[in-house]
Amino acid sequence: MIELHADNFREEVLDKKGTVLVDFWSPSCEPCKALLPHIEAMEKDHPAVVFGKVDLSKSRRLAISQKVSRVPAILLFVDGERQEMLSGEEATAQAVQDLLHRFQ
Repeated sequence: MIELHADNFREEVLDKKGTVLVDFWSPSCEPCKALLPHIEAMEKDHPAVVFGKVDLSKSRRLAISQKVSRVPAILLFVDGERQEMLSGEEATAQAVQDLLHRFQ
């Protein structure tokens, strides 16, 4: 999983061809910490998808630029274009899995 921040987000997500899943999380968010192992496990099952994560405690402006207001937030990009976002209580492991299946 790629650690994303303001310095590499454009290169690793917005300019990337293919599918990129980005997990916006916070170290103080218990649902975020509970979801993260599931997201990391999905990476093995979806080798064509690039997985990245953004720590909001270090990248608040990046989150604002992507209109992330609640965490956890899962954003899916295809060829640099944002397709969908799951956030707050709708960001479950099953919802993320369903999202990945729809875009592969």
